[in-house]
Amino acid sequence: MRKFGSERIAKLMDRMGLKEGEVITHSMVSKSIERAQKKVEENNFGIRKRLLEYDDVMNAQRKAIYRKRRNALFGDRLDLDIDNMFYDVAESIVYAHNKTDFHSFEEELIRVVGIQSPISEVEFSTMDDHSIVEKVYHELISSYNRKNAKIAELALPQIKHVHETMSDKYQNIVLPLTDGRKEMQLVINLEKAVKSEGKEIATSFEKNIILGMIDNEWKEHLREMDDLRSAVHNAQYEQKDPLLVYKLESFELFKAMLARLNAETMEMLMKLNLKVSDEIQSTNKSINQQSNYDKAKVSSSSSQEEVQGREGYREAIDNSAPQQVKQQPVTVEKTVGRNDPCPCGSGKKYKQCHGK
Repeated sequence: MRKFGSERIAKLMDRMGLKEGEVITHSMVSKSIERAQKKVEENNFGIRKRLLEYDDVMNAQRKAIYRKRRNALFGDRLDLDIDNMFYDVAESIVYAHNKTDFHSFEEELIRVVGIQSPISEVEFSTMDDHSIVEKVYHELISSYNRKNAKIAELALPQIKHVHETMSDKYQNIVLPLTDGRKEMQLVINLEKAVKSEGKEIATSFEKNIILGMIDNEWKEHLREMDDLRSAVHNAQYEQKDPLLVYKLESFELFKAMLARLNAETMEMLMKLNLKVSDEIQSTNKSINQQSNYDKAKVSSSSSQEEVQGREGYREAIDNSAPQQVKQQPVTVEKTVGRNDPCPCGSGKKYKQCHGK
């Protein structure tokens, strides 16, 4: 009533002489209260409808990104999504240069996806953009397949060895991957990797990379959308609809996020590889150490004497080491006063007993 009721209702109350706490039965007052209540409900309905229109924009983007994430999580249409990423990245690189500079185009291919240009400088200036995109796309696919085959060739012997010797203890194995700057620990199921002849390595690799990149980019996009929603209300001062501005700006943010996701995911997929010289050797060492440890556990018949011997050896080393004498804290005994009871228990005062 303070917001939507008229002032004449309050003046009417004063003229009628109604006191505080008295029941109001006048029809004019009841209708004014109903009108105020109706206005409040209409106002709240408009606010909820506006919020729902804002949420519809986020919901459409959420469905699209969750579809990609579900494909990566369960493996459905994962190959198709990766092919689309390859094609989108090839298209963005080609159209970004637009036949302006072949050397920068070549450097961009090496920097982003780590491949040499599949076309020469003459072909770059004479071929149409669509043909160049197709060439780059097919080179990306073939290079990626060669890299996955090489990883499987190097890692499969170690995986088979672990599966044959320690499959009763371990179900997974960790493969270290690096691109020279970043490192990743890839968890592979032993049984699936052996049965698929190494194809499970590429599948797990793709799942982990795509899921991690989608989660990181989506969280960043949500923060950007929150900032946009807070700032878009200033469009009212320009006599523009904030919802329309929000839809247009959010669509541009979503497109930029997808382009960034495709480029960074493709860069990780193309550049991450095994550290052959160090990691395979360390894997062999760890396997040999584990097998030697298992053999020692099985063949130790006098383990108790060995433990005791080791403990005695440790004690001998500890005793032979120079010992530092710890200083004990100085304690001051409590003095007995002359008129206090004597500590001997005679019941006399100290000055009349042992204090004479």
